[in-house]
Amino acid sequence: MDVVMLSRIQFAMTSMFHYIYPPLSIGLGLYLVMIEGMYIKTKNPLYLQMTKFWVKIFALTFALGVATGLVQLFGFGTNWANYSRFVGDVFGSALGAEGIFAFFLEAGFVGIMLFGWKKVSAKIHYFSTICVCIGAHFSAIWIVVANSWMQTPAGFKIVGSGAKARAVVTDFWGMIFNPSSMDRLIHVVLGCWLAGFFLIISISAYYLIKQKYLDFAQKSMKVAVTFASIVLILQLISADSTARGVANNQPSKFASLEGVYQTKDYTPMNLIGWVDQKTHSVKGIKIPGLLSFLVYRHFQTPVTGLNTIPQNERPPVGIVFQTYHMMIYMWGLMVLGAFAALISFRKNRLENKKWLLRFLVISVGFPQVANMTGWMTAEIGRQPWVVWKILRTTHGVSPNIVAGQVLGSIIMLATIYCFLLAVFLFLLDSKIKQGPLEEFDVAATYKEKTGG
Repeated sequence: MDVVMLSRIQFAMTSMFHYIYPPLSIGLGLYLVMIEGMYIKTKNPLYLQMTKFWVKIFALTFALGVATGLVQLFGFGTNWANYSRFVGDVFGSALGAEGIFAFFLEAGFVGIMLFGWKKVSAKIHYFSTICVCIGAHFSAIWIVVANSWMQTPAGFKIVGSGAKARAVVTDFWGMIFNPSSMDRLIHVVLGCWLAGFFLIISISAYYLIKQKYLDFAQKSMKVAVTFASIVLILQLISADSTARGVANNQPSKFASLEGVYQTKDYTPMNLIGWVDQKTHSVKGIKIPGLLSFLVYRHFQTPVTGLNTIPQNERPPVGIVFQTYHMMIYMWGLMVLGAFAALISFRKNRLENKKWLLRFLVISVGFPQVANMTGWMTAEIGRQPWVVWKILRTTHGVSPNIVAGQVLGSIIMLATIYCFLLAVFLFLLDSKIKQGPLEEFDVAATYKEKTGG
């Protein structure tokens, strides 16, 4: 393989390993704000027990997120020097804002949230938890804004020409609120919330199967399932808006999502299938006109097909088609698990449904797969552009690296990341087996019992 493909593989690998952890931190952070707030309001010690346990899980995901994220920053300079020079002014604005509004906010309060139980009042500790949660969300905001600019660039001008060309921000707010940023931001944040909630659901289901920490597990599960169900509905609405935006702004990507090769009336939606590259068609189960209706709210209106896109500007359709549909399937499995659990809670039968509890244990993987395949759809579907219609991926790679160097770094980073993943799973397993604190002095948990 050439340098460009190897560099893309390296960046995809580091991004996917890193993206295991930030969604968990964002989802767990929101959950901690909710349950610690419930304790502040009700003084129910069960909510405090839940808070103290899930804070430990949050700390683990937060630490691994920081450790794995640093590598990506170096990757821009080593493998993508031309790209970094071209987008430096744009990314400098967005990522600089992330450092100010997100990283410093998290770093300033995470210590209090983790270790300040007996040193600050209940309200000060809760304020720290809120700040950490907001900081985690700010990180997502600025990262997604920067990536969305690559998908639908706006608020800039190109200065220079040839190898010295670079994008310069002319309208900061135009760059921030580019045509895809808000849709994509909402979609990503909802996916992060689901990752955190389903981790809680999975661990709680494990405890219910083992008949351990029953009150803790039932309450943790009930809160997580309730909010996950709401988020799943919101994600469906967000997905509709995001997909329609892709159809308008990136027609070649949207055509690849559903394997639309020909522009014709009553464009069908593929429920399941595979792309036949030789015949330029999709074999599978289709619903005629449904895709046209979802995009244009009219069954007859044709969706732009790949036949209108030059051959050298088409993404790899087969991969994009499958990753997009895998994301949808994972959403369906999450809906199945969450709503089945809600119904069982209403009938007080969840503890007796071992098959459902086992399904909920493995459900921790559903949002992770959905998030990964969603990003794969977005990034691979943008090809051959690294900045849509402005800079090709082949022109963004560093000019002075060779394939052997990149391959060596891939092997080294894969080894390190596999080790970090093994450490994460080992520590997570040990914390789960240790379980929540059974007995503790509620009054001594904070500096003052009632806060203030």
